[in-house]
Amino acid sequence: MKRHAQWIFASTLLGVDVLMTCLAFFLAYWLRPREATPNVVIPPFTYYVGMMVLSVLSFVVVFFFYKLYHLRRGMSRLDELYSILPAISISVIVGVAFTAFVYRSEIDYPRVMIAYFWILSLVLIGLGRVIHGTVRASLYARGWGESRTLIVGAGDAGNMILEKIHQSPQLGYRPIGFLDDEHACKTVQGLPVLGRLENLGEVVRQHRINEVIVALPEASHEDLLSVISRCEDGRVSIKVFPDVFQIMASEVNVGDLNGLPLLTMRDIALRGWRLTLKRIVDIVISAIVLVFISPLLLLIALLVKLDSRGPAIYTQERMGLDAKPFPCFKFRSMKVDAEAATGPVWAKQDDPRRTRMGAFLRKYSLDELPNFINVFLGHMSLVGPRPERPIFVDQFRQMVPRYMERHQEKAGITGWAQVNGLRGDTSIWDRTKYDLYYVEHWSLWFDFKIMILTALRFLRDPNAY
Repeated sequence: MKRHAQWIFASTLLGVDVLMTCLAFFLAYWLRPREATPNVVIPPFTYYVGMMVLSVLSFVVVFFFYKLYHLRRGMSRLDELYSILPAISISVIVGVAFTAFVYRSEIDYPRVMIAYFWILSLVLIGLGRVIHGTVRASLYARGWGESRTLIVGAGDAGNMILEKIHQSPQLGYRPIGFLDDEHACKTVQGLPVLGRLENLGEVVRQHRINEVIVALPEASHEDLLSVISRCEDGRVSIKVFPDVFQIMASEVNVGDLNGLPLLTMRDIALRGWRLTLKRIVDIVISAIVLVFISPLLLLIALLVKLDSRGPAIYTQERMGLDAKPFPCFKFRSMKVDAEAATGPVWAKQDDPRRTRMGAFLRKYSLDELPNFINVFLGHMSLVGPRPERPIFVDQFRQMVPRYMERHQEKAGITGWAQVNGLRGDTSIWDRTKYDLYYVEHWSLWFDFKIMILTALRFLRDPNAY
C-alpha cells in the first residue's frame, strides 16, 4: 500500500508540474507585448505548441535528475520551494536551447516571453507543489500511504522520536513498536516492546515494517552496523538518529597537507565575503523594519511607562561575538529591581516579576523589538544564537561541551534553535546542538528560512513567556 501510494503521489506531482508548466508558457505568450513591430505579425499560439512541448520535456528531465520526484517525508515546504528554484532556471535554459536547435531560424521566441515564462514557472510550479504537498500531508494524516515504523531503542532518544511522530501525523509515520535489550516484554508510552535487537529481522517480516529508525545515539559504529545487518529485507528504509558529535559536526571535507590526506570535521561556514554579505542583509532589513515599526515602538514605550514606574527601554548586558559583552536593548517587561532579592535567575512561565504590560509583551515577543537597534548598530545579527547573560554563560560553559563555540558568530534576534521550539525554559544541551549546527552550516538561504519560520511562529510560540 505504501509503495502504491508513493507511486500515485509521484505521478500526480508530475502531472501537476506539467500542467503548471503549460499554464506558465500559455500566460507568458499572452503577456508578451502585443504591439507588433512594422511588417511583423505575432504568430498564433498554435505556432508555439511545439516549443511548449520541448519546454515541458526539459522541465521533466531536469526535475528528474534533481530528484524532485523522490518524495521525502518531513521535507519542509520552504526547502522544497528553494530546491525547485535552480531546477526551474536550468529547465528554462535547456528548453530555450532545444527550441533554438529544433526550430533554428524559424524561431520567434522573444526574450521578454522567456522572462515571463521563467517567473510564471517559479510562481505556478511552486504553488502547485504547495497544494500537492498539503493534500499529500492530509492523506498521510488519515492513514493513506502510511509508513509502518519500528523504533530500535526505547531509551530517551526513542521516546523523543515517538513524541515527534505523534506530533507530526502529516508525515504519515505509524509507530508499530520498539526493540530494546533492556525493556523486553514491556510497553513504552503505550507502544509495545516487540523484542530484543537480535530479533530485528524477524520483527520486520512479521509486522510488515516499512521503516526502521535506530535510536541508539550512544552505540558504537560496530553496534550500529550489527543492528543494520540484521534488517535483511532490502525494501525497508533505515534511518539512524545521530549522536551528539554527529549533530554538532559539519560535513566532512577532504583536504591534504603536501600530499597527506586530512579530514576537516569542524569548520566555520561564515567567513570572508560571507560576513560582508550577512552584514549588508542585516543593515538593509533592520533599517527597513525600524522605519516601519517606529510608530509601534513609540506606542509600546508609552504603554510601558504608563503601566509601571521605571524606564521603557531596559538595557541588559549580554554575551555576543567572541564572547564579548554588549548592551542588549529590550522593552522593560518586569518590575524595577526585579532581581534585587534573588539575583540573576532564569525567566519562567507565569513569572511573578512581570508587569501587566510585560506579560503581554513577552507572550508575543514584542519586548525584543528594540533588538533591531542592536542589529543596525552591529551588536547583533538578525539570525544567530540567542545571546545569554554573562553569569549564565559562565554556568553553561562548565556544563555543556563546546558551548562557547556558539559565540563564533554574532548573537541573533532569532535562531535555528528558537524556530525549533527551543526558547524559554528548554534544554541548554539541545539548544547548543542547534546553535552549533547553524554556525557550521550557515548559508544566506538558511538565514532567510529561519526568518520566514520565525514570522510564521511569531504569534503562536508556546515557549514565549
